[in-house]
Amino acid sequence: VVTRDDVEESLKAVFQLVKDKEQLLQDLRSQTEETKKKISEKQRERDYWLEYKNVGSKIHAERISSLEKETVEVKCELERTEEYYREALKVVKEENQKLFDRHMQLLSEAALKKAVGYLDKNCRREIEENEWLKEEVKIYRKEESDLKAAVQLLEEENTSLVTKLIDIKLQHLRV
Repeated sequence: VVTRDDVEESLKAVFQLVKDKEQLLQDLRSQTEETKKKISEKQRERDYWLEYKNVGSKIHAERISSLEKETVEVKCELERTEEYYREALKVVKEENQKLFDRHMQLLSEAALKKAVGYLDKNCRREIEENEWLKEEVKIYRKEESDLKAAVQLLEEENTSLVTKLIDIKLQHLRV
């Protein structure tokens, strides 16, 4: 015997079961929607990266290689510029040294003239004679070296002539 309460309870249980199933179905639908959204998002991301792999990466690879080439060119240009400035600095230093030496020479000559100006006439004459004597010494030294060279040549020539003379005498003695 089934009573009304049993039927109501049974209907309530079935109703609750249907309600739970509908709730479960709704939860599953919402999870499915979220999963579809995630799949769609991941699909877009995948498509982006595939596009990048097929097109963008090549563009970036070309850009990277272009930038690397530019870097190498800039380094070469920097080295050439550095070498140019190093040479220019060397030339300027040499020129400055020459100018400095010339300036110092002029200053010493001017100082010498000024110092000579303060001397009396006898001292000036002695200095001028000293300069003349220095020039004469240079001339005599040059003549001396020329004469030494000439003497050496004559000695070598005499030695060769004496050697030839001795050789000729030896040949005559043999005969």
